[in-house]
Amino acid sequence: MLDIFRGLKNLIKVSHIHIDSSVFRLHYSITVMILLAFSLIVTTRQYVGNPIDCIHTKDIPEDVLNTYCWIHSTYTIHSAHLKKVGFEVPHPGVDRAPRDEADKKYVKYYQWVCFCLFFQAILFYVPRWLWKNWEAGKIHALMMDLDVGICSEVEKKQKKKLLLDYLVDNLKHHNWWAYRYFFCETLALTNVVGQMFLMNTFFDGAFLTFGFDVIAFAERDQEERIDPMIYIFPRMTKCTFNKFGTSGEVEKHDALCILPLNVVNEKIYIFLWFWFLILGFLTALVLLYRLIIILSPRMRAYLLYIRFRLINREVINTIVRKSKMGDWFLFYMLGQNVDSIIFKEVMHELGKKLGHTGKDFMDA
Repeated sequence: MLDIFRGLKNLIKVSHIHIDSSVFRLHYSITVMILLAFSLIVTTRQYVGNPIDCIHTKDIPEDVLNTYCWIHSTYTIHSAHLKKVGFEVPHPGVDRAPRDEADKKYVKYYQWVCFCLFFQAILFYVPRWLWKNWEAGKIHALMMDLDVGICSEVEKKQKKKLLLDYLVDNLKHHNWWAYRYFFCETLALTNVVGQMFLMNTFFDGAFLTFGFDVIAFAERDQEERIDPMIYIFPRMTKCTFNKFGTSGEVEKHDALCILPLNVVNEKIYIFLWFWFLILGFLTALVLLYRLIIILSPRMRAYLLYIRFRLINREVINTIVRKSKMGDWFLFYMLGQNVDSIIFKEVMHELGKKLGHTGKDFMDA
């Protein structure tokens, strides 16, 4: 089991070459690893040991009843959650069979949790897969091992010239490349929001407010509150098994079933609720930041200045004024990966080629 989890570290490797933001990396590295780990935990608990254990009668074999109730789903009773445990009902959500079928809340999801978590992990990796294909190794190719900074002067000069020639020759031709990355970030936010609604459907409309309900539950008086984790992930449920009796008539057997797997499920999904909320908030802030970058050249110049302080401010102003947003994004990505001294020299040379004379200045 431990070897499987160690393998996840190798599966989700984060390259030392940064072609995206740290928030974007949270989507395809940390979140994917979390979801895969949870999927493995649930799978192990589901297929090793008993995921369901029902109280049976002598007329029905134990394995038959357990298998039937696992496959056909169990149920709880809405009104029973409002009754006092130990006096009116034996367990939360467990009561006599109601007359109204609408009072039954069927628990149909637990067989699919491991598959759903795995599918969610795939969805979180899709934006990364798209950007990796669209980026096509551009940053790595332009770096030319200039991130090390330790090489002969002749080699360094040659590589700097190649990089500079590319930047000059392809100036104002990187907008589409940058916008595709911004689309991937937008897709990542859409995925987080969409998965909240996906899980809300998965849990019969009870997931969107799940975290708020858990917080509110802790603040209410113990006598008046319904545990939302037990309501969505019941540990004790009912199952109805029909069979022919000795007289040939249909006999109905009402069984109580324990779902130990739901103790794990409730912890997984309360964590995911808060994690997705935080991740969605951070991604929304990043997209707001991208919008400001697209609309404001002054902000682009200011961000380059505070991030790469070795570069002369007038040089930055000249470069930003004579380039487009996509070029700025490429410069920023290169600056994060190339040695800071080498990057400063390349930017100063680029400023000279773009007409910087030392007098150019744009207010920031």
